[in-house]
Amino acid sequence: MHHFDDGTTRAGESASPYDPTTKSFDTTAYTPLDKSTVDNHGDDDAFDERRRFRWTAGPDLGLLGMRAVLGGIFVLHGLQKVFGLFGGPGINGFAQSLEKMGYRESVVLSWVTGITELAGGGLLVLGLFTPLAAAGLLAVMANVIALKYKGGFFGPNGVELELALAGMAFAALFAGPGRAALDYNRSWFRHPLAAGFIALLLGAGGAALTFFVFR
Repeated sequence: MHHFDDGTTRAGESASPYDPTTKSFDTTAYTPLDKSTVDNHGDDDAFDERRRFRWTAGPDLGLLGMRAVLGGIFVLHGLQKVFGLFGGPGINGFAQSLEKMGYRESVVLSWVTGITELAGGGLLVLGLFTPLAAAGLLAVMANVIALKYKGGFFGPNGVELELALAGMAFAALFAGPGRAALDYNRSWFRHPLAAGFIALLLGAGGAALTFFVFR
């Protein structure tokens, strides 16, 4: 590398841009930067407005639809078990089914299951106490899957429907109800992850108690 501090010019080389008299560099031969290529969109409010992320009603409508379908299904199942509506077995009929599956205290469990489905489904539709409602429904589905699963997912003895319902309950547990809900702006609405984990632990405890203690 050549140094030009002395202002001298070697043979075959161009003159140094450094002027030792003025102790400065001669920049007259340099072309100024073409500022027309500089991105000035940062100062354009309209441009920033187009790029800025805004919350839309899409997620709220999607969660409302999921809650309505999932909660509605469980409300109907709860009405079947508790009141015997829509061709359901009622408390005694469901208790007999639980006895055949090896459960003790079948009448109590029949009431608990029916009320969980009825109340949990209704709360989910309203979007009220959503983490607890979703966790209760997820616990019910966990027990059903554990009892019904025989190594296959499809067919008359498959568990694809139960897995779909359990997946929807899990999504509602952590995604929350959306803004179109009675839970809107409550503490568990503002902290869905923490509330979801707490409710999940409660639901898992209830499911384990039912499966391992009462059976």
